[in-house]
Parts: sequence; C-alpha cells; structure tokens
Amino acid sequence: MDQPFIPYGRQHIDEEDIAAVVEVLRSDWLTTGPAVERFEEAVAATVSAPYGVALCNGTAALHATMFALGVCPGDEVIVPPMTFAATANAVLYQGARPVFADVHPDTLLLDAAAVESLITGRTRAIIAVDYAGQPCDYDALRAVADRYGLKLVADACHSLGAAWRGRPCGALADATVFSFHPVKPVTTGEGGMVVTGDAHLAQRLRTFRNHGIGSDHRQRAATGAWHYQMLHLGFNYRLTDIQAALGLAQLSKLPRFTNLRRDIAARYDAAFSDHSQIWPLTCRPEAKHGYHLYVVRVPQRDRVFQRLRQSGIGANVHYVPVHFHPYYRQHLGTGEGLCPSAETAYQEILSLPIFPDLSTADQERVINALYAAVTEENP
Repeated sequence: MDQPFIPYGRQHIDEEDIAAVVEVLRSDWLTTGPAVERFEEAVAATVSAPYGVALCNGTAALHATMFALGVCPGDEVIVPPMTFAATANAVLYQGARPVFADVHPDTLLLDAAAVESLITGRTRAIIAVDYAGQPCDYDALRAVADRYGLKLVADACHSLGAAWRGRPCGALADATVFSFHPVKPVTTGEGGMVVTGDAHLAQRLRTFRNHGIGSDHRQRAATGAWHYQMLHLGFNYRLTDIQAALGLAQLSKLPRFTNLRRDIAARYDAAFSDHSQIWPLTCRPEAKHGYHLYVVRVPQRDRVFQRLRQSGIGANVHYVPVHFHPYYRQHLGTGEGLCPSAETAYQEILSLPIFPDLSTADQERVINALYAAVTEENP
C-alpha cells in the first residue's frame, strides 16, 4: 500500500476548539458579538499591541490597512515580489501602484537599500513581508520609513509567534497584518487581523470593515439611538463570532505550535547542513523564526518537485514573484529583470511540509525523499 500523502501545511483542531465553536453556536451571537472583541484583545495582548481589529481574511486586513493609511490613486507603495499576490493587490484596490523592491537572496526578505532606491514623491508606505515566518529587519526599514516620512506596514501573515530582536511581530510597524487561514500559525478557518498602536487608525479600520458606517450596534445601543451614517465606501469585511471562538481556542496553543514548528525546522536544518544540493534559507541571529514555511533552494526545482509529489510529499512553491503574474505584466508592464534576486530564487525554491502534527516518521520520509530527488540523475 502506498504511504499517505503529506501536505505542506495542515491545521490542528482538537476537542477544545470544537467545544469553543459549539458554545458560540448555542449563544445569542453568531457575528458582531463578544467573541470577536475578546479575540481582538487576546491577539493584541499576545503581540504587545494596543489595538486589534479583526477582519474576514488576511487580504481584507491588507486592503483595510491601505484604506486606513489614506493610500489613494496616484500614490505608490513599495512591496516585495516574493509574497502572495494579495500583498500587492491591496495597493491596487485603493487605486495606487505597487512598486516592487528586491529581496535579500539568503532570506528572501525585503532589502531596505532596494526600498530606499525606489522612493519617490509619490511613495506613501512600505509593506514588509515576513517571508516564511522570519521577521524582516524592521530597524533598517523603520530608519528608511522615518527618513522619508512613510508608513511602515508589516505583512506578518506568516509570522504570528515570531520576534525580531526580542520584540514580537505585531509591535514592529505602524500596522501589522495577520492571517488565520488553516495553514497559518493559528486558524479561524478564514480570518485576519490588523494590530496597531494608533487609535485613529484602528477606528478607520473598524469603520471600513463595516460598510464605512461610522458607528456600530454597540455604540448605538449605548446611546439609545438607531441613526447611523455611512462615512466612507467600505466593505462587509467582518469576522464572525464562530470564527473568533475558534481563534481564541487556537491562540492558547500558539506557543506549543510555534515550538513544534521550530523543532521540525531544526531537524531539517541538521539533515541538510552538509548537503551539496539542498540549501535552506538563512535565519538571521536577531530573528526568532515562526516557520510557517520551511523553504530550501535546490537545483532543477521542477524535476525535484515532481519526484517529491510522486513520493507522496506535498512540496509546494512559495511564490511566483508577483510581478510575473499576467495581470501585472499586462496592467503595470512588469516582467523579467525587475527584481533579480527574487527571480533567481524563484527558479530554485521549494517549500517542504511543516506543521505541528507532522510526525517524526513523516519528517524522515520528507528528508529521505528530498535526498533521493536531488541526487537522482536527470533522465
């Protein structure tokens, strides 16, 4: 019998999670209720941020952040190419232009020097992506942002539970965006959150997620009023209490999940440390990595990918550089040569399975399958 397929990522759901969801289903509130507020407060406290605003997914959180920062047509926002398309798409949603800055070849994290070289009079903000769960160099990026009066946004959808120089992801930028997709550090099914220390920004986020309406049902109930006004063209980007309850139960397990991911990464690091054809990305000593992904570079990546899949190993590729996507080529005129480090890495990167429930035996399967795939002669 063939061995079971091992995905690159998978959620962990236990009876505590199920009970938390059932409790909400039996309550009076399925959405816009008390579980959402508790989840916001819990995430904000976990990452040492004063305010948390929950949204229906990470993409909505990115979009809401661009709105809340006042990004508008004619503006530019600097983003890395080595990310999921949502990072740059959020800029387009506001009618602005994403400008792609290259990454460091050893970490695939945004290069502050590349960012600075692209700043113009139109630049409004920088979005840094904590690729694979490793925080960017926020000290260098903050210095650039402050020098030019720009807002710094952390796309930390990979890095809940990680830290930079002892400071948690969530306390390193003007606004930090998290995702709670099932393969992320903790899950709400779908969900996202923005944390910030700016009370005005938090209020704009709350308004935007609720159709642009300036008050919510709690505020109207407190004053005995029914009247409301739509102040902005917002969206229905709300998170349900059902999802928030799952998130609260998951959040209590974040330290254990993160430690398990780090243990798996350490085993991979040891296995590949002396291999001439498997090159893990560098983890900087100042970073405490979250390991949402474990990424290696290998020769003949596409052939290795196919061999792993044939062996039941769900390797993946994260990511196609955003500026290579047809939409960006057609509408922004992007293409090869824009970000050489990211483009070179794209030809070689491979994400290996890593998630809290990945057994020791399955880790060994992954290691042995990768050894076999990279040493096999090309037919």
